[in-house]
This record gives sequence, structure tokens and C-alpha cells, in this order.
Amino acid sequence: MEAKKLSLKLLSGKYGVFHLAKQDPIPSWLHEINFVSITRTDDELSIICPQEKIPGGVLIDTDWHIFKVQGPFGFEVSGVVAAVTKPLADAGISILNVSTYETDYLLVREEDLELAKKILNQFHCLD
Repeated sequence: MEAKKLSLKLLSGKYGVFHLAKQDPIPSWLHEINFVSITRTDDELSIICPQEKIPGGVLIDTDWHIFKVQGPFGFEVSGVVAAVTKPLADAGISILNVSTYETDYLLVREEDLELAKKILNQFHCLD
């Protein structure tokens, strides 16, 4: 990625990551949610969505905030994720990244949100 500043937008609300067994069905209520990321592997079914929607009784990690990298970006564009994650990593901020067909989403924990905003605004344009 060239030295061009990226534009990021902080999505509203808090998000959670929850874990289901690899053979569990994808919950039907997820179809009604604006942001959801579903990943099924040989080992697990992992879902990210607004934390207030997540039912009890599941393995969960909460209090994440999401920055959307304003895309779209073609697959031939390299370095987008590195451009936003390196400054955060240098500051000791742990992230969770979700890539989609058109763009990337960067999740940071609530306790790191203010510092992440400051850093991302310094290196990029934060809406």
C-alpha cells in the first residue's frame, strides 16, 4: 500500500465474538443483523455480531469496537491491513481483523479504543 492515508469509520455499538461447535447450525436470527461475520472451520464455528444479540450459554468474548476501512479495494491492492494494524501493534494494541470481498474491519477492545482512535487518526483519516 502506498503512503496514502486510508479513511476509517468507527461503527456504533459493542460487538462480541462467540464460539459454537463446528457441527452446530448457523443461528437463523443472524440474518436480521447489519454486521455479522461467520467463520466455520474444521475446528469451530466462530461468529462476530452485536454483543447484545448473543444468547447466553455460549463461549463469548465481549466489548469489541469495529473500525471499517472505507473501501472498496480490489484484491490487487496490497498492504491495506498492514497500514492500519502496524501502528496499533507498535503501540501494543491487540486487534482482530475481518476481511471481506470489498474491505477490511478492524476490531479493538474497549480498553484500547481511545488510544486506537488517536493512533488511527494520526496515520489515517478517522470519520
